Amino acid sequence: MGRTYFVEEGIGQYLSELSTAVKPYVTGLLIGQCSPQRDYVIRAVRTPPKDQHKEQNIPPKLASLDEEWITTHASQVSRMLPGGLLVLGVFMIATPELSKDGQNALRKLIFSVEKSLTKRRLWKPAEEEVSDRAALQICSATKKVVCRTYDVQDPKSSAKPADWKYQSALSASWLALGCTVNVNIHIPLLATSPNHDLEKNTKNGLNRWSKQIEDSVFLINGQVKDDDTELLEGQKKSRGNTQSNTQFSDVKVLTQLCQGSSHRSTATVQVCSGSINLRGAVKCRAYIHNNKPRVKEAIQALKRDIINTLSDRCEILFEDLILNEGPQKKSLEREYHVLPQRLFVPVAGSSVMLSDYKFGDEATGEIQERFVEMLDQAVQAEDIHIAEGISTVDICPVPDKLEDTQQTQLTKATLLLKLQQNMGVVVAAAVAVFASIFSFNYFSD
Repeated sequence: MGRTYFVEEGIGQYLSELSTAVKPYVTGLLIGQCSPQRDYVIRAVRTPPKDQHKEQNIPPKLASLDEEWITTHASQVSRMLPGGLLVLGVFMIATPELSKDGQNALRKLIFSVEKSLTKRRLWKPAEEEVSDRAALQICSATKKVVCRTYDVQDPKSSAKPADWKYQSALSASWLALGCTVNVNIHIPLLATSPNHDLEKNTKNGLNRWSKQIEDSVFLINGQVKDDDTELLEGQKKSRGNTQSNTQFSDVKVLTQLCQGSSHRSTATVQVCSGSINLRGAVKCRAYIHNNKPRVKEAIQALKRDIINTLSDRCEILFEDLILNEGPQKKSLEREYHVLPQRLFVPVAGSSVMLSDYKFGDEATGEIQERFVEMLDQAVQAEDIHIAEGISTVDICPVPDKLEDTQQTQLTKATLLLKLQQNMGVVVAAAVAVFASIFSFNYFSD
């Protein structure tokens, strides 16, 4: 038996409008949420044209699909999704002449998109997690809708039929969870790292930090709840208009101060050329469906938002540095950089808000243009909510030659560290909550 996709009613109208103007085909992304019982699609977003002047001269063959452009769009869109939302699949609207090749093209796109998104993640999917992704094909002439799924964990996966059902006010009363995470991450730059590879070192440091987030304790409205209990268990249900009664849970993240007695503490002494320090408070948010969601689902969604938002900001910052300074910067001098701030924008008819990142010098108009280009959504200036303060990246070099006194201090510190290691009293430091604001890059030819 195939999966069932419950789809926001407005998506049907959106796809219908696209089909009237399609020449000879149009592709796009499906955005929503997976759950063990069913999947939810709350947004469909067409692939933006790479060149406005050439849009009407697309070769009438699916072999001409620009796979790289479509996967790049998917990567950019994934940055704008809060916890709980992901790219659920791809769609294609094509003329009858191209329909016979549509599923092969969609299958190829699904695996390419998933591969691109997986490379950027600092977390691994759970074993029981849904790995089916949707391939939606619509004939522009007959309006016939065919939905199939592919298991992206299986490269040899064959198509399975799926139900596509429209529903009104699908996400109008989804549940929201939010937290603020204070971040103070110290990342050493190894002396052996070629050309001071800041981006690679930062990703390695964030990988270590993400494991602390995964192992943290999450208090939902001040309580620790069992994974398999319902998120709203013990809470009074909302009455009246569900669209105006969105349930919001305040979450506190407690990182572990020390390892359990079963873990042996170890320490490594490495020669470093400097360090990177990430500091700030970041706002994190996740949304979960209202069909008896489990605590485990909600916490997992929030964990991933915490990890993604810091990782995405750093990625955006390094992309910006490359654009402005070039990729071959070799001199390592002390530098301060401001990470982009996070902002949220509401979705009409939904309790869900989409996300983006903004550098301090970006104008509101640039943000509005980005939402139109990436998500095909017009945004009013007054609906853009800046969620955070300033977070920074401090890159600190170490002098090439240490003075004798410094060398002596380093030797003493090393001996003390080894002594502590042998006594088994090295205690792991904790990284707490972070919420920051970052920017989002445009497409470029």
